[in-house]
Amino acid sequence: MRADLSKEPREVSAMFDAVAPRYDRANDLLSGFRDRSWRRATVAALGVIPGDRILDVAGGTGTSAAALADAGADVVCADFSLGMLGVATTRPAPITLVAADATHLPFADQSFDAVTISFGLRNVSDVPSALAEMLRVTRPGGRLVICEFAHPVNRVVRAAYRPYLEHVLPRAARAISPVPEAYSYLSDSIRAWPDRAALATLLAQAGWRRIGSRDLTGGVVALHRAWRPPNALANPFGRDSRRGDALDHL
Repeated sequence: MRADLSKEPREVSAMFDAVAPRYDRANDLLSGFRDRSWRRATVAALGVIPGDRILDVAGGTGTSAAALADAGADVVCADFSLGMLGVATTRPAPITLVAADATHLPFADQSFDAVTISFGLRNVSDVPSALAEMLRVTRPGGRLVICEFAHPVNRVVRAAYRPYLEHVLPRAARAISPVPEAYSYLSDSIRAWPDRAALATLLAQAGWRRIGSRDLTGGVVALHRAWRPPNALANPFGRDSRRGDALDHL
């Protein structure tokens, strides 16, 4: 089962349904267990205050949502793959699971203190619509953190990473995944993903402000953060009154 890069939602959802039972184990092995540090970095970037209501879009098996709940947040984990959400139901963390597409979120305006999406934006069929939806459901002064694969800027890392994507990742997937074709799609989608500047432009066009990014693991992954201004006329470089300027120090 392999979706193509047109990212037709039914194909992508079916692909994730198929890999769901062994998804977390495969991620651990294929990332060399670096996915755990990326998850910790995402939680830290969100600056969770106990009681914050946070939406985890494309939350999959609930690994990121559980980490946020452990930090004291009230977390909603939304995903369009019922197979992935089925795995998430086995987590002991108190998270709310909702079947939802990132481009049509079933939540009221300004419902969340923060929104996050980890390794999911790349799979969305309409990225500008998803970014606009995430802005809509975030309260004024709220924040967004995106954790996503990136194109390494370091020449040495980049030279090693391309052969990994093209050759090592597909072969390793055949050994550990029941649906290795899904990881060929993963490799293709990473190579086709826009760079940091292009994503920053999309964020700005959707209405997000104070946009920035930070590289992880030599630029293999990037954390992108943005902030929803209090209103359309607000200074886009203003501060969230509860958090000072913490987001600037990702």
